[in-house]
Amino acid sequence: MMFAVAMTFIDQTIVSIAAPDIVAELGLSSSGMQWVINAYLLSLAAFFALGGRLADLWGPRRVVVAGTLIFVISSVLCGCVPAGDYALTWLIVFRTTQGLGAALLFPAALAVVVAVFPVARRGRALALFFGLTGALTAVGPLLGGWLTAWTWRSIFWVNVPVAIIALVLTALARIADHRRDESLDVKGALLIVAGMGLSVLGFQQASSWGWDSPATWACIAAGLALLYAFCRYELRVTGHPLINLAVFRDRAFTVDALVLFFAMLAFVPVFFFASVYAQVSLSASPNQAALYLLYFFIGFALASQWGGRILDQRGARPALRTGCVLGAVGFALWAGKLTDLSMHDQWPYVALAGAGIGLILAPASTDAVNRALHASYGEVTGITQTVRNYAASVGLAVFGTILTHTMTDRVTETLRSRGVPPDAEHAAARDVTEAITGNADTRAPTGDGALATTVREAMPDIRMDFAEANQWVFYGMALALAVGYFCALRHPGGRAAEPTTRAVGDDRA
Repeated sequence: MMFAVAMTFIDQTIVSIAAPDIVAELGLSSSGMQWVINAYLLSLAAFFALGGRLADLWGPRRVVVAGTLIFVISSVLCGCVPAGDYALTWLIVFRTTQGLGAALLFPAALAVVVAVFPVARRGRALALFFGLTGALTAVGPLLGGWLTAWTWRSIFWVNVPVAIIALVLTALARIADHRRDESLDVKGALLIVAGMGLSVLGFQQASSWGWDSPATWACIAAGLALLYAFCRYELRVTGHPLINLAVFRDRAFTVDALVLFFAMLAFVPVFFFASVYAQVSLSASPNQAALYLLYFFIGFALASQWGGRILDQRGARPALRTGCVLGAVGFALWAGKLTDLSMHDQWPYVALAGAGIGLILAPASTDAVNRALHASYGEVTGITQTVRNYAASVGLAVFGTILTHTMTDRVTETLRSRGVPPDAEHAAARDVTEAITGNADTRAPTGDGALATTVREAMPDIRMDFAEANQWVFYGMALALAVGYFCALRHPGGRAAEPTTRAVGDDRA
C-alpha cells in the first residue's frame, strides 16, 4: 500500500520544480501553469470523500487497483502532451484525472493498512505509513530536479514502474476484499464534489483573481453553501449516507479533525514556500532546495515514529499537544532566521518544525480512524483526508496571497529608493513578484532600458525583500499550529476501543 500511494504524494510537489521547463517548451503562461499544478490538488480535494465511500462499497483492493490504473494512465498521458494550442487543456484534463485516481487510491490503501493491524499496534504501523508518505512529499522536489535535467516529461513517466510494482505487490498480498451491500448516495456525492471543488477553486485562484474579485468570492460562497447543503442533506438521509456525520459526535474525532486542519495549513504549503525561498533568497539550485527540505523531513520522520509509540501507549492527546507546541516554536524560530540568508543557520529550526508536524499527523489521523463508526475505515479515512487536502488548499491560497502582497509592497519600496518613477514602480514590482513567487524565476530582466537596468542592479535587495515577505508566511504557519494546540487541549484523551467488526480481512500483518 505504501508503494501504491507513493505516486500520489510525490506528485503533490514534483511538478512545481519542472514548471519553468514546461512553460518554456510548451509556451504556457504563468497563470496557465498554475492551473496545471492546482488541477491535481483541486481534484484530489473534491473526490476524497467519494473515494473513501467507494472503498467501503466496492472493496478496498478493487478501488486500490482502479485508482492506481487511473493514476498511472493519466501520468503517461501528461508526459505525452503535444506542443501546440491544446497543450494547456491536455495537461489540465489529465492532471485532473490524476487527482481522481489519487482520491480513489489513498483512502482505500489506508483502509487496508488500518484493517490488518489491531488498535494496540496501529499507531506504530500508521506512523511508518504516514512517515514514509510524508517523506515522499519532500522527495518530490529532489526527484523532480534530477529527472528534469533529462526531460521534464519523465516526472510523469516515473510513475509507471512504481505503479507496476504496486500492482504486483497488491496481487501477492492477497488482500481480503470485504464489500458492503449498500447503495451509493449519489446526490450527496454530487453535492460534496461540487462544494469542495468550487470553494477550493476560489481559494486557489484568489492570488490570481484577487481577493476583491467577485469571481473569487462567488466560488468560495457557492462552494461553502453547497457544503452546508450537503451536511443538511446527509443528516436527513435515512438509508446509507455518503458520510455518517454522527462520527463528529465523538469529541476526540472532532478534535483530531480540527488539529489536522490547522497542521495541514502549514504542512503541504511549507514545501512550496520553502523551496521557492531557497531558490530565490539563498540562490540554491532545485536540487539544493530539495536538500534544504530534507532537514524538515528528518525531523518529521523521527517524530512520526515517536508519535506512533505515544499513541499506542498513552493515546493521541500527549502527541497532539507536544507536536503543536514544537511546530509553533519551530516555525516561529525558522521565520526569524529567514533573513540571515544562511541554510546552515536555519537547519535546527527547520528540523524542529518538521518534528512538530510529524508528532501530529500520524497520531491524529490514526486516532480519528480508530474511532470509525462500525469499522467503516474507508469512509472515515475519506473524511480525514478531505479535511487535510481542504486545509492544504486554503493554506496555499492564504499564504500565497500574503506573500504576493507583502513582496509587491517591499519591491515597490526598493525600486522607489532607486529612482524608478511612481507610474512605473508598482507595475514593475508586480511583474517581479509574479515571476519569482510563481516559478522561482530569478533571471534578471533583459534589455538596455533604464527600468530593466535598475531591476538588474536591485536583485540583491529583491532577494532580501523575498526573505522578509516569507517571514510573514512562516509566522502565519506558527500561528496555525498555535491554534491547533488550543484545539488539542479539548481532546478527551484515552485510546479508542477495538471495533467488534472488521471492514477488511483479518489481523494478518
